[in-house]
Amino acid sequence: MTSHQSTQTMKPATAAKKLGVYIEATPAEFREGAVSRAELDELRANPPQWLQDLRRNGPHPRPVVAAKLGVSIAGLARGGVTEPLTTDQIETLKQESPEWLVRERATQAEVRKEAARIKKKHAERND
Repeated sequence: MTSHQSTQTMKPATAAKKLGVYIEATPAEFREGAVSRAELDELRANPPQWLQDLRRNGPHPRPVVAAKLGVSIAGLARGGVTEPLTTDQIETLKQESPEWLVRERATQAEVRKEAARIKKKHAERND
């Protein structure tokens, strides 16, 4: 019996999400075709110049923007940030430190602190 393994592919939007880049900023040839797992692995291992530039300069998708600012995605929305931002725009926001960003960073710090407390409590319980 011969095993036939089909190549798994994903939509370009899924691949862009896995690569942490904004799909609309990727080249047309990337957006127009399916991406195989092997191609995704190759993009991760040896990113082409366009991918390096996108990761460095943006525009970045919301999850990346949120991570770079140290807030949640919901915190971005509460702060009125609904569009992808470039690295320069993110740095400007950090420097300006608007009130919403300070508040959302504090909220995120509390969430992380609480998550760590719960994790420690569960670990103690399991010991």
